[in-house]
Amino acid sequence: MTTTNFVKKFDGKRWLAAIKLPIYSVAIAPITLGTAVAYCDTGRWLPSHFWSFIGAAVCILTWLNTSNDVFDDDTGIDVNKDSSYVKVVGNKVLVFWASNAFLLLGLAGIGAIAWWQQDWTVLGLIVLAVALGYSYQGPPFRLGYLGLGEPICLLSFGPVAVAAAYYAQTQTVSPSALVASLAVGSSTSLILFCSHFHQVADDIAAGKRSPVVRLGTQRAARLLPWIVASPFAVVAIGVVLGMFSPWTLLIVASAPVAVELVRHVNAEHARPERVSNCKFIAAKLHIQSSILLCLGFVLVQWLH
Repeated sequence: MTTTNFVKKFDGKRWLAAIKLPIYSVAIAPITLGTAVAYCDTGRWLPSHFWSFIGAAVCILTWLNTSNDVFDDDTGIDVNKDSSYVKVVGNKVLVFWASNAFLLLGLAGIGAIAWWQQDWTVLGLIVLAVALGYSYQGPPFRLGYLGLGEPICLLSFGPVAVAAAYYAQTQTVSPSALVASLAVGSSTSLILFCSHFHQVADDIAAGKRSPVVRLGTQRAARLLPWIVASPFAVVAIGVVLGMFSPWTLLIVASAPVAVELVRHVNAEHARPERVSNCKFIAAKLHIQSSILLCLGFVLVQWLH
């Protein structure tokens, strides 16, 4: 292999674009939140269970991202996506089997927690999340092409993942954890929703009926503020009902990023090259709001 070809094949910028490091917050946030709520409720924290779960979640998300690029390459929807793993690596079969290896590593990490607990509930919950993730793009389901990606994302990265993380700490599930999961689940779905604005033409060509394709970019931009407000609304309701401590209202400190996202999309929704970065603003909001929400639950124990 010549030096020129080597540089092209291992272009650092393309690899970073393919890996999408900020998006890994969607794997870490629900596990951290479930653990934080468990700590708030019980005052106990099992570090070995938490860190094993984090490592497993990162592996499973890597499987999801890489396998989705393989399935999208099959449909041709990624024809203009230079950061697809398939294009970056140049070998679809290799990407496919590497993705399966990451899945097995992730499930092994969850299996270790189940073994320590002598209880397979947490593994069953994560297998459910994996099945939901596969149904998003994997054949023969491809539910994402029917516009069902956002509810799948909400369920798998919200109630299922948070309940599993809470169970890994306590071997129970609490109503407060399930309600809190809706906040992180909705902010995760927001990232997916925003990722459609710049690829409407490609989605239509591939027959993908994403919410933005169905609504059009203008109506989708008008809907965006309601989606952005949902994590804040969940927390406010939790506080009013007495399920959450007022400390969880720290999430409001992430509101400036929410405003930035809404303004940017409303101004640029019809310009793919200008609106393409909105998913990263949504990821920034997800990261900030998740950290603040987790901190709100942890402070309950720290201050008492």
